[in-house]
Amino acid sequence: MYDFDMLGLAPELNTALKTAGLTEPTPIQNKAIPLALEGHDVMGLAQTGTGKTLAFGLPLIQHLLDMPGKPAEKTVKALILAPTRELVNQIAESLRGLTKGTKLRVVTVVGGQSIGKQISLLSRGTDILVATPGRLIDLMERRALDLSTARHLVLDEADQMLDMGFIHALRKIAPHLGTPRQTMLFSATMPKQMEEISAAYLTNPRRVQVAPPGKAADKVTQSVHHVAKNDKSAKLREILADDPHALTLVFSRTKHGAERLMKGLVSDGFNAASIHGNKSQGQRDRALKAFRDGETNILVATDVAARGIDIPGVAYVVNYDLPEVADNYVHRIGRTARAGREGEAISLCAPEEASLLRDIEKVMKITVPVASGTAPAHEQAQAPKKRNGGPNRRRRKPSNGGNGQANANAGGQNQGAGKPRRQRRRNRAA
Repeated sequence: MYDFDMLGLAPELNTALKTAGLTEPTPIQNKAIPLALEGHDVMGLAQTGTGKTLAFGLPLIQHLLDMPGKPAEKTVKALILAPTRELVNQIAESLRGLTKGTKLRVVTVVGGQSIGKQISLLSRGTDILVATPGRLIDLMERRALDLSTARHLVLDEADQMLDMGFIHALRKIAPHLGTPRQTMLFSATMPKQMEEISAAYLTNPRRVQVAPPGKAADKVTQSVHHVAKNDKSAKLREILADDPHALTLVFSRTKHGAERLMKGLVSDGFNAASIHGNKSQGQRDRALKAFRDGETNILVATDVAARGIDIPGVAYVVNYDLPEVADNYVHRIGRTARAGREGEAISLCAPEEASLLRDIEKVMKITVPVASGTAPAHEQAQAPKKRNGGPNRRRRKPSNGGNGQANANAGGQNQGAGKPRRQRRRNRAA
């Protein structure tokens, strides 16, 4: 295990790390940073909330500090691609904290903002460009930037970008990048197409992995309520009322559903906001800031937020609708239990969603403990075999005949399931 000060980083980087109170790397950082500093292409596989940004950010900044000269007009030295506006902004914020006190310039380009202002920013040249693929292609078509000088490429949360047509975007972007270059790819899951991307765009990559793909953070306690679709609204309000001041992230499948759900909660007296694709970037930024600052304690979101929220204080993730892509479940529940804290992921499963739950359990290689209700009989027969026995901690005693017992997740994924709620709440606040 390395300490950061053992890595031979520039004094400015060591100062920034100490200012942030960071002394020891996380497991993914410990494995990836030395390889990246040596110049290897890296494929990093790790669950959300494990510090992937620093895993690629520190070596990237170190390499740029070792490169003399300022970027020429419209040129870029390093490109980072991420799937959502929120994640782009989050990455840039972290990198700006690390580059403080240096001459390195970090610029972001995302949709939903003035492309004219972005063209103006890029005209000066930039050391690190963090971008969503769609807006980057728009700017390339306007000849607003020159990527031929980019000697570093980072693909962050690449698995989600696959779901958004990322391969087609990468095919347009990659030929314009400089060579030779270092490419780093980071992901929480490993679909088959990721191997194809690695073979096409990485050169002899070193693969580092600190958790099996599809595994959630160990301190996330998971549970599912089997309820009729029309009863989900009442069950959600019951869950929210049980810990009314906790930061809770609620996931809805559609934009219209998220907005309708948020407005219903507000009308019932809950302090809620929403973010989804129909919101402007300014609206999304304000909603996230209010949630991060605790001014709003309930945030209703679509999967656009699954990768862009890094808020250690999120106590609960509620899957109001189960995701149609099982891997997205991993990313959703990874919004809680961050920075070593505990958290809880609660899913509401209607009978027509039972197959989605089965897909999730197959990907996770677990059986999600049942907090209340009963799965449809034909789904019970097909459910994955339970791994380990143990009591399931519930929010409250089930009122609809739930069996009150369920198996804990394999690999310690429901650690602390038997702890009293008040004790667990204190642990989260620590």
